[in-house]
Amino acid sequence: MGRKFEVRKISMAKTAGAKTKVYSKYGKEIYVCAKNGGIDPQANLSLRRLIEKAKKDQVPSHVIDKAMDKAAGGAGEDYVPARYEGFGPGGCMVIVDCLTDNNNRTITDVRNCFTKTGAKLGVEGSVGHVFDHQAVFAFKGDDEDAVLETLMEADVDVTEVECEEGVVTVYAPHTEYNNARTALTDDSPNIEFEAEEITFIPQTESVVSGDDVATFDKFMDMLEDCDDVQHVYHNAVVNRV
Repeated sequence: MGRKFEVRKISMAKTAGAKTKVYSKYGKEIYVCAKNGGIDPQANLSLRRLIEKAKKDQVPSHVIDKAMDKAAGGAGEDYVPARYEGFGPGGCMVIVDCLTDNNNRTITDVRNCFTKTGAKLGVEGSVGHVFDHQAVFAFKGDDEDAVLETLMEADVDVTEVECEEGVVTVYAPHTEYNNARTALTDDSPNIEFEAEEITFIPQTESVVSGDDVATFDKFMDMLEDCDDVQHVYHNAVVNRV
C-alpha cells in the first residue's frame, strides 16, 4: 500500500507540567492493566508491553512502581475504558480512547473539546470503520522481503511489510502483536524498535489546512488536557504552509 507509518495521536509533551500529565496517563493505564490481568509482566503480556513502552517514553520507575503497588493492593478506583468517535476540525476523523471512573464527567469533557472547536461528536462506529486496529513495528533495515519471510515462517498473520528511507515497518492485526514481536526478536536479538505499538491506522487521509490548522491544534490541546483521555487517533494530514 506504500503507506509511511506516522503516529496519529497526541504527541508526548515537552514541558514539565505536560510530562506530569503523560506520566499520570501511563500510571492509570498500567494500574488498570495490572489489576485486570495480574501484576506479573511475564504472565501478563499486555502489561509487559505497556511497561516497556513507558520506559522508552522515559516514564520514571517510581510512577510504574506506584501503579503496580496500587494494583497489587486490590484497592483504588475502578476505571473502565470508553471510546468516542467523531469529526474534528477540517472534517478529519477522530477516535478518542479514555479510562474513566465517571462516565458523565468524561463524556462532558470530551464533548466540550468537540463543540468548542466546531467539531462534531459522533455515535459509536461513525468513524471507526475507516481505521484498522493494527500492531506496528518500525526498525532500521532495508530488506522487507527477508522480514516478511521471517514472519511467515513463524506463522504470523502479516498485513503489510514496507521499507522506506532505511526503515522497515511491519503492520499486522492487533491480535498478532506478541507473535510478531517474538518472531522479530528471535530472528534479530539485538533489534531496536523505533516504534512498537498497537494503534489505529487510518485507511484514508484528510488534509487540514488554512484556518482549520489553528482550530485543529486547539482541539488536540484540549483533548490532551482531559485527565481521562489516554489516546487520540486521527486521519488528519496538517498542511501548515
